[in-house]
Order: sequence, then C-alpha cells, then structure tokens
Amino acid sequence: MKFPNEHNVRWSCARRVKPRAGDVGNSAALYLQIVSNTADSPPPTAIVDLGDVQLHCLTSASIDDLERPLVVCMHGFPDSAHSWRHLMPALDAAGFRVVAPFIRGYAPSTVSTTGAYQTGASAIDACALHQHFGGDERAVLIGHDWGASIVYGAASHEADRWAKVVAMAVPPGGSMGLAFVTNTDQLKRSWYMFFFQHDLADLVVPANDMAFIDMIWDDWSPGYDATVDLEHVKDALREPEHLAAALGYYRAALGDGFRSAEHLDAQNATQAVPEQPTLYLHGVNDGCIGPEVAESARPMVGDHVSIELIDGVGHFLHLEAPDTVNARILEFLS
Repeated sequence: MKFPNEHNVRWSCARRVKPRAGDVGNSAALYLQIVSNTADSPPPTAIVDLGDVQLHCLTSASIDDLERPLVVCMHGFPDSAHSWRHLMPALDAAGFRVVAPFIRGYAPSTVSTTGAYQTGASAIDACALHQHFGGDERAVLIGHDWGASIVYGAASHEADRWAKVVAMAVPPGGSMGLAFVTNTDQLKRSWYMFFFQHDLADLVVPANDMAFIDMIWDDWSPGYDATVDLEHVKDALREPEHLAAALGYYRAALGDGFRSAEHLDAQNATQAVPEQPTLYLHGVNDGCIGPEVAESARPMVGDHVSIELIDGVGHFLHLEAPDTVNARILEFLS
C-alpha cells in the first residue's frame, strides 16, 4: 500500500465515500480517489474547551459522522498535531473519523491555567475528546512518543471508551524504567530528559532558531528530512510559555514539576499495559529509545499486545515510512 508523500497530500472536504471502517483492501484506492478530486486545503480544525486548557485540534472532514468509529491521535515531543498528516487521510478513507489535538501547552492549544503537564492530565484530555466528539465503544487511540504514554493512560483509566490502542516509540509496561537502571546505552540516549530539569534548558532550547530541536530530530531519525515537521514544531513551541509547557512534561515526570493529585489515578494508568488489543511499533534506527528497550517489553505484556520492530526507520517512523506504518495500522484496525 503506497500513500502520497508530503507534497501530494490533500485534505478533503468533498466527494466523501462511506467504506466500512477498517476496509483495508479498499483504503488506498479510496484515498487516492479522494485526493485526486479535491483542492489543496488544510484539514478542518476544532477548538475544545476543557476548563484549564483549550485544545486546538486537526480533524477529518468526517468528524461529525457518528456512524464512523472515532480515532484520537496524540503526538509527542518535539512534535505537533501535523505529525498525523499522512495517517489522518488514510484513516478517513478507511471509514474512521479522526481528531488530532495539539496536546496541552503546544500552540495553538493554550497553556494549562493550573500548570498541569503530567501525561496523566493529557490522558484525561483524550477521554474528554472522546466525550466531546460523541465517541462510542468502537473508538481507537493512537499515540507517538509522549502520546504513547498518554494513550496507555487513557485506555487504562477509562477502558470502556476504547476498543483498540496503537502506540509508537515508547514501549508499554515498565521497560523504560528498567532501562534507566540497567541499560547505560539507553541512559545516554535519554540525557536530554535530565538536562531539561535544569533552568539552563530554558535558554538553550530556544537559542539559534531552536537549533536544539533540529539536533534532536537529526539524532532520533537519522537521514530523515524533517524540514516540514520542524516548521510546525517550532511554531508550536516558539513562545516562551509554550516551550515551558513542553519542558513541563519532563519536569513533572522526573523532577519537581507540578503534579496534581486530581490526576494521580490517570498518571498511574500511563504506566499500565492496556487491556485492549494493542499494536506497538518501533523503529530499529530509533536514536531516542533503542530497539532493545522495545524487545525487553515483550515479557511484560500479554498476548493481546503485538510488539513489532520496523527496519530502516527511526523515532518518527510514521513520518519516515508512512506507507508501511499506515498499512500496518489499518490492518490492525480492520
């Protein structure tokens, strides 16, 4: 299955077809049909007010079609909702409706009025999006990087909302925690998490047009041209309050960042293995989390979790090889 590259993607608002959800056999042809018959336009957007934060979301044009199962896509660091630009139209063509928020603190979403950047808070946000968009028990969670931890939390915290889970680049279970104390190679890869605990990060990360972010993408996905992605990422983090929010996720996880007791149960759930059928994908060339960490998760999960390594790609595997990743996700959801 081959999907168009970045420059050929079209976001459709017309000539919708109604395939069966997960009809993988027809999804590529339907997607190409939609693309060829519509103008080049950005995806629809929605703003969802959750009280302490307003989430700006990219959506499929089909978002209000309640006959379709809902898919909630959660991005990670350093990234934006545009990370899903290849997957969203593929899911839409396969009969799903999709919402992809800029996670709390990432512009144009607002910063949290309470300063809550635990992944558990974002897990609750994902459940709130399910509620807002009228999701039912067929709904699916997809997450990458921090988004993976977020969807583990959402799926475990309010399990009845979700049918399946797809995660990438941060394995389920306790493999990362184990790696911190047993795997010095991984400890070296994770240096940035500890650097972010220091105030110096507030000065270094935004310097020289966020050259630090360029370095991260180069290290984590070697050989990938991230020009388009970096433009979106920098727009999401350029203002100091939004960069502080992005660093706040790490400070809440490993340092003295604000942690709300209100989010404690959801935060604990981010460390759980979802009970739903789960697909986990990991790039063999990932410069952020080594493939051996993904392999170490196998004995920590049940038979309902499929852990798969993909050759030739790094951390941002869904952007590096969207044809391969999209096809596997659609196969899993069918």
